[in-house]
Amino acid sequence: MMAQAPHDPAIDSARLVRLVLEGEALTRLDAMLEADRAQAVDDLLHENRFAPLRAETPGPYVLRLSITEGRLAFDIRDADEAPLHLVALALGPFRRLIKDYRMLVDSHAMAVQEGREARIQAIDMGRRGLHNEGAQLLVERLAGKITIDFPTARRLFTLVCVLHQRM
Repeated sequence: MMAQAPHDPAIDSARLVRLVLEGEALTRLDAMLEADRAQAVDDLLHENRFAPLRAETPGPYVLRLSITEGRLAFDIRDADEAPLHLVALALGPFRRLIKDYRMLVDSHAMAVQEGREARIQAIDMGRRGLHNEGAQLLVERLAGKITIDFPTARRLFTLVCVLHQRM
C-alpha cells in the first residue's frame, strides 16, 4: 500500500513525502483498522518531521514500513526510491501497547454496535492515552537513529499497530 504527500516545491527536507506499508496483514484489515490506517497515513503525509541521523542524502524521504522477523523495519529511501538506511527495532517493548490497542479497537466496535455513547467516549480517551504512550516509546526507541516529532510518532504508532494485526 503506497501513499504520497502533495507536491510542494518549498517542502522541508526533514520529512516524509511517501509512505509504503508492507505486509500481508494489510490485506485483512477490519473497517475500524482500515479507517485508522487511512487517517494516520493522510495526517502523516500532510504534516510530519522525519530526519534520519545517519542518512548522507538530504530529504525529503520515502519510508517503507514493515514488520520483518519480529522487528519493526524502517526502510528509508530518497525521493527516487534509492535505499539510504535501514533501522530495525525489536517489537518486544511495543507488544503490550499493541495488544491494548487491539483490545480498545474491539471494545470500541462493540460499544458502537450497542449504541453506548458514554462508553465510546471513554474508550476514545483511553485510545488517546495509549497513542501518547506508544508515541513516547517510539521516540525513545528511535533516539540516535531518527528524529521525529510527537505527532509523527503518534501516527507511526498507529501504523505499527495496524501492521502487527493478525486477523
